[in-house]
Amino acid sequence: MTTPGTQPPTPATPVSPPGAGVAVENITKRFGAVQALGGVTLTFLPGQVTALMGENGAGKSTLLKILTGDHQPTEGRVLLDGAPVSFASPQDARKAGIRIIPQEPEIIPHVSVAENVYAGSLPRTAGRRLDRAELRRRITADLARLGFEKVIDPDQIGSELTAAQRQLVEILRALTGEAKVIAFDEPTSSLAENEAEALFALIDRLRAQGIAIIYVSHRMKEIFRLADRIAVLRDGASAGVLDAATTTESEVVRMMVGRDLSSLFVRQDVARDEVVLQLDGVTTDDVSDISLQVRAGEVVALAGLMGAGRSELGLALAGDRPLRSGRITLNGRPLRLRSPKDAIRAGIGLAPEERKAQALFLHRSIRDNTSLVSLERLRRMRFVRRGQEKTVAQEFSDRLRVRTPSIEHEVRKLSGGNQQKVVLARWLLRRPKVLILDEPTRGIDIGAKAEIYRIIADLARDGVALLVISSELPEVLGLADRVVVMQNGRITGELSRAEATEESILNLAMADDLATVDAAPTPAAARPRTDSAHGGSR
Repeated sequence: MTTPGTQPPTPATPVSPPGAGVAVENITKRFGAVQALGGVTLTFLPGQVTALMGENGAGKSTLLKILTGDHQPTEGRVLLDGAPVSFASPQDARKAGIRIIPQEPEIIPHVSVAENVYAGSLPRTAGRRLDRAELRRRITADLARLGFEKVIDPDQIGSELTAAQRQLVEILRALTGEAKVIAFDEPTSSLAENEAEALFALIDRLRAQGIAIIYVSHRMKEIFRLADRIAVLRDGASAGVLDAATTTESEVVRMMVGRDLSSLFVRQDVARDEVVLQLDGVTTDDVSDISLQVRAGEVVALAGLMGAGRSELGLALAGDRPLRSGRITLNGRPLRLRSPKDAIRAGIGLAPEERKAQALFLHRSIRDNTSLVSLERLRRMRFVRRGQEKTVAQEFSDRLRVRTPSIEHEVRKLSGGNQQKVVLARWLLRRPKVLILDEPTRGIDIGAKAEIYRIIADLARDGVALLVISSELPEVLGLADRVVVMQNGRITGELSRAEATEESILNLAMADDLATVDAAPTPAAARPRTDSAHGGSR
C-alpha cells in the first residue's frame, strides 16, 4: 500500500504534442444568480491521471458536465487537441472521444448487462433483429480486455444488479469505442476491494495507451495510488495544481478547504451504562444469530467486507426485513417490527446507504424532506401547521449548516454532503433513541465529513445509541467506541476501541476465508451476493 507523497511504478507516460488533450480556458458557468464556476483554466493531458478534487459544491460536477456537453459554459471555451470545440449534447462529446462514468449509474432494468453496455449501438442481423451471437462475442471480448470477466455476468438482467455491478456496467459502457478522455466520478463508491483493484489496473492500462484520465474521488489513498497531478477546485475557482509525487494529504486538504482539519474526528467518552438496543439471536433471510448491545451515547461500528450482511441487519432493525427468529429489545421492551412505521414509532431511525434512492424525495424541498417522519407531531387535527414546519426545518438546516439559498430549495440541487445533512436533520427532528447510519459519508468531501462526524458526536452526547455501518476503516477506527465485525451474515468478533486496528478488523472480516485457506478459491462472479434494491449488501 502506498502512502501520501509516494506512487507505485507506472507505465512510461507518452510524450504529448503541444496542445494535446482536453483543456478548459477561463470557464465560467452561472445558473441564474448563482455562479458555479468562475474563470477556471485547466488542462488534462494524454497519458496522465489528473485527480480533480474539491469539497461538494466546489464545481467539479459542473466542470465535468461542461466537458461532456450536458452544460454550455456562460463564458470561456473548451479545447480538444488544441482546437476549440462546442458540444451541443453528450452524444457530441462522446463522438469526439470524451466519456464520463457517472457516480449514479443509469441502468435499463429489464435487459441484460450486454444490452445495457451496448445500448444505442446493438449489433443487428440483416433482418434488423438483435444479433445475439455478435453481442455475445463483443461482450466476452470486452470483459476479457478490461479484466472484468470474473466479476460480472453479461446475461444478468439490469434490475438484478448490485450497486457495484451497476457501476461496472457504466465503466464498460464508457470504454466501448475509441476514447481520448475518460472522466471517472467517484467510481469506487460501490465497489468491493477486488473490483476496485481491477479498476485501478484498468486505469493504469488506459494511461499507458495515452488516454487522458480525469479522476474524481474523496478517497486519498486512491488519489495517491493513481494520480500524476492533483487539480483542486474551491468555491468554483481553481485553487491550484499539485504534483502527486511530491505533495502530501494535508497539503491537498488545506488547498481544498482553506483550513487545517487535523482533528477530523471528535472523540468523547459519553457512553452510559443504560442498554438502549439489544439483539438476541436475530435471524433473517440474510443474517444469522446476531446478538449485540448498544448503550446510550455509544457509537458501535459494524465492519466487514462486501456481502457481510451489515446493511441487511440495519434494514431488519428498521422494520424493512422480517425476522425469522430472535428478539429485538428497546429500553428493555421487546419489539415486534412489521414495517418501518413500527420502527419509527418505537424510536429507531435509519439513514440508508443510497440516500438518493432510499431516503430522499429529490424533487421535493428541504422542508418537506426534513419533516417527513415527524408530520404527526406537526399536525393540528388533520392539518400540518406549515408555520411550525418551516420554523423547525429552518432551525435544523441552520444547526447542520446546510448550504442552500432556502429551505424551499429542491433537495436534488444540493451537493451530496448537504443531502446527507438533510437526512440527518430529519432524524434529529424526530429525536430517535437509536439511529442507524449506513455509509454516512459515502461520496462526501473531507470538509463535509468533518461536519458529519461533529453531528455524530453531538448525537452521542445527547444519549442517542448509534449503530454506524462503514466500509472505510479509518472512519470506523475514528468514530467507534466498539467495533462489531461481520462476515457472511454472522458476527465473527467484537473489538473494543483499544483493541481495534485495521489489521484486527480485517482478520475478523476474513475469518472464514482464513480458516479454510486450503480450499479452492471461488471466483468473485460465483460468490453469493445478497445485495438488494436497498443499496447493496454490506
